[in-house]
Amino acid sequence: MREEPQPARYRADPRIAELADWLAVPVAAADFPQTDLRFRNTRWDKSIGLGELSDDQWREHFGRFVPLADNLPQPLALKYHGHQFRVYNPELGDGRGFLLAQLRTNDDRLLDLGTKGSGTTPFSRAGDGRLTLKGAVREILATEMLEAQGVNTSKTLSVIETGEHLQRGDEPSPTRSAVLVRLSHGHIRIGTFQRLAVLEQPGNMTALVDYCLHHYPGPMPPADAPGRDLPAVQLLHQVVERLADLAASWMVAGFVHGVLNTDNMNITGESFDYGPWRWLPRWDAGFTAAYFDHQGLYAFGRQPEALHWNCGQLAVALRNLADAPPLIAALERFGPLYMAAVARRWTWRMGVISNGPERDAALVAASERAMRETGLEPEAFWLRHRGGRNTEGALAEALAGYDPAPQDDAFWRGAAPEALLIDEVESLWSAIDERNDWQPLFAKVASIRRLGQALGPPPQPAGHLPQA
Repeated sequence: MREEPQPARYRADPRIAELADWLAVPVAAADFPQTDLRFRNTRWDKSIGLGELSDDQWREHFGRFVPLADNLPQPLALKYHGHQFRVYNPELGDGRGFLLAQLRTNDDRLLDLGTKGSGTTPFSRAGDGRLTLKGAVREILATEMLEAQGVNTSKTLSVIETGEHLQRGDEPSPTRSAVLVRLSHGHIRIGTFQRLAVLEQPGNMTALVDYCLHHYPGPMPPADAPGRDLPAVQLLHQVVERLADLAASWMVAGFVHGVLNTDNMNITGESFDYGPWRWLPRWDAGFTAAYFDHQGLYAFGRQPEALHWNCGQLAVALRNLADAPPLIAALERFGPLYMAAVARRWTWRMGVISNGPERDAALVAASERAMRETGLEPEAFWLRHRGGRNTEGALAEALAGYDPAPQDDAFWRGAAPEALLIDEVESLWSAIDERNDWQPLFAKVASIRRLGQALGPPPQPAGHLPQA
């Protein structure tokens, strides 16, 4: 079973302030007409010492953005650049969100509280800095489902409806508005480093590398890795490890993020910034989530390639601090690390004990082939064959000799597939939009959390950054 987040006392630690002069711009939140609390993550509020806040206090801090005690006195909109669909864009930055606080957990991890839909900033360009309520509901669902499936993801901590009527081109308008607060390890992006490289600020780049290594620690590079004592090389190795595991976790979950630009890539390896995401209705490498991704650049099967390419852009930025050969050596680890992570996570979802790299790779191939041939939605496939059950043909041969992992047999034999396909997402939103009925959403979240409890914690590589 998966352990619940443990209660902690509130420990403010706004370390980002040390870098704020060149990393961010102080901003103010929008003054919203109303602050109706719609979602409060009672699994995670206690883990950061905020479980004792009343709902009125919660609305003040996360709807009106009154600063938390001893924390950032004013929100910070972070500066960054990025490749968007492989085209470099220097006109980026937090355009509808900001960093509002940093805290420490009981085990001394640094966590960020960041927003989405909190108003305009100097980086908003032509945007209104707002978030639709539908977008907030979709982010609740995405983060809850990914967390249950063992993906390292930001957590949706709070959603407050703000009483504005927004115009959007991709959904019926006017539509309701919201402000969301997410909990994550950090908001330093690959694009953050790209900006410093373009502006030729090696001193600030060095400071940012040191900040990341200190506050988001990971394992040292392999003993034979060239340049392993250089901080920039150490950081790239850590990011490569984390993003290889993230790519694998998306693939095993059957999840399509949709927009894998370098400004959407967090160096902590967390999945975040959810827009046009989808879960696969069937196993299809060409399935694309974003209607505007006409070339399928970020299609399901190309996600590992996209994350590897993004790691390459971080390596290019870090050339200010290190020679190319040790950075290239770090990048070359992505493929083997990804394959190992797929095997590790695949056997976990299958509910069997790993049988070695060669057998596990054969199991993955046989499973993918079975999903393509049967047309089974991935969650239905995992449930049907949990513990090696109900197999035949090539899949049965691939599973021969595998032992089932310890698990809650009563749950798995009585459960229904816990899918999150687009029709259900639209139905959950319709209940809110048409009748202001939130109970179907809350019931779905509870059902997703039961799946997460039954799956238990996912296997992690040695030295992996713990999930928030």
